[in-house]
Amino acid sequence: MFHKINSAEDIWNTVQEAGFLPLFRNEIDGFSIEDLTPAHLWFSDTEDGPWEWKGPVIRMGDCFYGKFFAGKAGYVSREWFPHFANYRRDGYDFDALYDDGLAPRKDKTVYDTIVANGSILTGDLKKMCNYVKGGNKGFDTVITRLQMETYVVVEDFVYATNRYGETYGWGIAKYSTPERLFGENFFREAYRTKPSESREKIREHLRTLFPGITEKQLQKIVG
Repeated sequence: MFHKINSAEDIWNTVQEAGFLPLFRNEIDGFSIEDLTPAHLWFSDTEDGPWEWKGPVIRMGDCFYGKFFAGKAGYVSREWFPHFANYRRDGYDFDALYDDGLAPRKDKTVYDTIVANGSILTGDLKKMCNYVKGGNKGFDTVITRLQMETYVVVEDFVYATNRYGETYGWGIAKYSTPERLFGENFFREAYRTKPSESREKIREHLRTLFPGITEKQLQKIVG
């Protein structure tokens, strides 16, 4: 259905076409970057692939990256992200969610730290929130939940460099909030509808892309 992916530009174009796209294989055959990208590009010593393309895709704009699909990573276009946020947040901004007792204290600490810093690397965030040896546990659970709820996104990936200025290793995630990246007014239009309407809009879009999709498949992607 979608074209094969061979570059960061291909990912960006496919995300804009599909509206949202998981990174890894899932319940819907053909609906992931893993499905669409030649296998040799995932761990090539000579060519960049989906791991290296994550930062460049984000920097192209109009595209959010995070763990949005059953706790797994993927991309959502700027057009569709407000609908994900409206549904996943269920009408709450984070402070109201916490005040109503619907978010754990650990989530608030991590969220507030990200907001206070604007954007922050994973290692620095862990240190500031005491996710260090002998400190708090469960950082991955907290940061995944905040992304699934769309309060936090990955702004970019930062790579270590050697003395020649060459990058190496796995990219380190830099977290931020979608409001910081696109402004508080970004979600206002979507918030005018009920969260259930945004959920159905997402599900109907998937039905259009994949006629015959099952309820189980929809649930895995949309929730």
